[in-house]
Amino acid sequence: MADLIRLLPDHVANQIAAGEVVQRPASVVKELLENSVDAGATRIVLVIKDAGRTLVQVTDDGRGMSTMDARACFERHATSKIREADDLSALRTKGFRGEALASIAAIAQVELKTRERDQELGTRVLIEGSRVRTQEAMACAVGTTIAVRNLFFNVPARRQFLKSDSVEMKHVLDEFHRVALAHPEVAFQLVNNDHEEYNMPVGNERQRVVHLFGRKYDERLVPVDEHTDFVNVTGFVGKPEFAKRSRGEQYFFVNRRFVRSNYLEHAVRKAYDELVSRENHPSWFLFIDIDPAQIDINIHPTKTEIKFRDDRAVYAMVHAAVRRALGRFNIVPSLDFEPEPAILAAFAGQGPTAAPPREAVPSWRPNDLGAFMAPPHKSAEGWQQLFGGDAPAVEATPAPPPAQRVIPWREHEGTPGERPVFQLHGTYIIAQLRSGFMVVDQQRAHERILYERNLKLIEQGAGLSQAELFPRHVELSAPDFALLQDVLPELRSMGFDLEPFGGRTVQVNGMPAEAAEEDPARLLEDLLEQLKHERGTLRNERHHILARSLSRSMAIRPGRGLSTTEMHDLIDRLFACEMPYHAPSGKPTLITFGLDELNERFER
Repeated sequence: MADLIRLLPDHVANQIAAGEVVQRPASVVKELLENSVDAGATRIVLVIKDAGRTLVQVTDDGRGMSTMDARACFERHATSKIREADDLSALRTKGFRGEALASIAAIAQVELKTRERDQELGTRVLIEGSRVRTQEAMACAVGTTIAVRNLFFNVPARRQFLKSDSVEMKHVLDEFHRVALAHPEVAFQLVNNDHEEYNMPVGNERQRVVHLFGRKYDERLVPVDEHTDFVNVTGFVGKPEFAKRSRGEQYFFVNRRFVRSNYLEHAVRKAYDELVSRENHPSWFLFIDIDPAQIDINIHPTKTEIKFRDDRAVYAMVHAAVRRALGRFNIVPSLDFEPEPAILAAFAGQGPTAAPPREAVPSWRPNDLGAFMAPPHKSAEGWQQLFGGDAPAVEATPAPPPAQRVIPWREHEGTPGERPVFQLHGTYIIAQLRSGFMVVDQQRAHERILYERNLKLIEQGAGLSQAELFPRHVELSAPDFALLQDVLPELRSMGFDLEPFGGRTVQVNGMPAEAAEEDPARLLEDLLEQLKHERGTLRNERHHILARSLSRSMAIRPGRGLSTTEMHDLIDRLFACEMPYHAPSGKPTLITFGLDELNERFER
């Protein structure tokens, strides 16, 4: 019987190994940038074309390589970082496995130009699919330039699994951000399709954050600075009021290496307890410096997973450092034991903001609420058509089906048009029904109203814009600016008057009429943050995503007081919607409670 086991050729083994190291163009960016940092570069230039499919080029002014090293660096397990296994316990460099360049060369066309400082000539190596095509001496600058062209040219199946250019470029920017944040002592430049995205000089950690994410972050950061004999924790955390509803910028660096750790994330989130709700996510940029002998980074080829020898001590230190930083800047929750002004006003007969003294508040009587009447004049989409017929018995349910819809009580003995309502905790609107009462979530109700309005405006392309007295300029990060340009036609159809102003700045000439009083920077930031985490490729689906995201960004926030007129208007517009019982997210906009349920609770 013939032998079955054979030793794979080197180029085949390299292609198989490349699957772990090189998953997409961003993987190439990560490995090349980290090699440049390890080479002692003070300036690194990254050039990208077609999101890295066509070209990923990294140029640095590091120490360069000799002629022999220029050829040997493409061999598997060839590295200058370690000599023996014990060196792993004192590792300070990014790379050490000796797999990156061999894996890249196995699935791309790679050109290397390098020269050492004390040499007059450098070396050029051209390699394709692990096979060296050319190696020759040439004149070049001190340092190293590696150009990776036509990624996966010899593995077409892998190339087909790449996503769109916008998705792949987002991953490239993520890797660029991670390396640039970890090394503010190095100048970085990024050129994407012949357009300069970033040009960051040498600076400190705070300056690097501002350069990458915009000037607005300068006022949002709280410094963290704790030092012990075991571990040092430095960097910045975001102020609680700037937490986002989707994951923001969250970075952990251990010995200047970006890592992912649910354990460390839990330590930071616990420090924000009572400051940020579970639905919101604060930002952080934390640098942990620890003895390399206390960690193990050799877990996965990407080297983003880490194990600590004493993980409990690290957890406690990170938690304490963040908690102390937040406390040092007086960021603590405030408790308000005052009664709700809107409730006091509703029963005292005063305006929504004029709360009477505590001793002047009369006792509450059920008859004070009166009855909830339909408006005297409604269109064909009004309540008369939506809720015609006799009133059915109402049970407590978040979203009654069409056959059990609530009929507002239309027979009121008082003045026609009177519909007493009041606000609870700046979040809910309460109104009496014929067979009970109704509680409306004002934010979700406003989301439903805005969603249907925005969807119609996108389809019709006829949104009204409120012109700004003085144009505003909003600086965005590179991913946000690219996303804004992608959805700019739809935004204009909803009433946004926006124009690129140079670089990553957009000029706001006008805002939708519904958002005339909103801060343009905050509104655009919230909208883009929502869009980042939505999915959809079909144009019709994208319209729904955009309308839903904008409705969330523009909706009334909990805690905002409303006048009686505003509450009436909100409820009228809600019941004029096609689907008034649900927000765009599918959650209920209102809940009804029947008299039967109340009688049962009071044991009548």
